[in-house]
Amino acid sequence: MRKFFWIPAIAVALAAACTAEQTQEGEMPEVDVRGGQMPAYDVDPANVTVTQDTQRVITPEVNVTPAPNP
Repeated sequence: MRKFFWIPAIAVALAAACTAEQTQEGEMPEVDVRGGQMPAYDVDPANVTVTQDTQRVITPEVNVTPAPNP
């Protein structure tokens, strides 16, 4: 468990070791969309049958005897 503690600590140290500075503004592209067609699908869903069934499960009997106190 203790070895996993160092992973976030190393990640924080590495992130603090670098700096980033924006040098140019971003811009959204111009997009012209015309026509087109959505794809068609022929879907055959699976046939699922859900039923209830009662089963008898035989489990072993467990006897626990506590150790006597010294």
